[in-house]
Amino acid sequence: MNIFGQICPASDGVLHYMRFRYQGQISYGIGQDQQVYRLQGGLFENPRPVSGPIDIEDVEILCPCEPTKILAVGLNYANHMPDRPRPVNPELFFMPVSALLAPGGTIMIPPGTSQCEAEGEMVVVVGKKAKGVPVEKAGQYIFGVTCGNDVSARDWQRKDLQWWRAKGCDTFAPFGPVIATGLCYDDLLLTTRINGHICQQQRTSEMLFNACQILSFASQFVTLMPGDIIFTGTPGETYRIIPGDVVEVELEGVGVLRNIVA
Repeated sequence: MNIFGQICPASDGVLHYMRFRYQGQISYGIGQDQQVYRLQGGLFENPRPVSGPIDIEDVEILCPCEPTKILAVGLNYANHMPDRPRPVNPELFFMPVSALLAPGGTIMIPPGTSQCEAEGEMVVVVGKKAKGVPVEKAGQYIFGVTCGNDVSARDWQRKDLQWWRAKGCDTFAPFGPVIATGLCYDDLLLTTRINGHICQQQRTSEMLFNACQILSFASQFVTLMPGDIIFTGTPGETYRIIPGDVVEVELEGVGVLRNIVA
């Protein structure tokens, strides 16, 4: 596995879209069998392949899209906070886009916190402008899904009135390596590993609110734009990360998001 994370082979009907730098040029592409085919045009504007293949090892894999905003669900698995009542609606919060981190990038623990933890999550990528979308039509607005790590400074999260730094520090929102389309987003295996040890593993079918419910609810209040992303919540117990750790978030059918900690 290279430093940017392993990309799973595509299966029937599933495409893996990625964003990468090659020979100084940033492009979108389709990843397949450890190779990438460059696309012409914007990711959400029916792009077409124009060149390839290029070996994955020869490119720098970037964040797979450029969101205008990041939303995240704070509680979406019953076993993440078992002592709290089930929320009536998805409990959403914002993160700044400056928190984004590409696959292979370094999660930087800022001074002043002593308890940073990793949170593996499925991330929904919005495919077209969404406002006031009913649940039954929300699937039409989902472009695909990718892996995400909602890095959290628990000590700040407990004592601060707002979560702006506990969840929003620079490098606290790694996501990628590809956006997978054509999957059943409501039943994928999500796994988080720290230094190869499995810390979290659960299927997205156990989310309290599925991808369509989350997107629909968010769109009632905030206009979602193509490329915006929604972290859908983390399962079970979370674990502390320290400098030198390697964190991997794997989502079935998507691939592995791999980052080191410093």
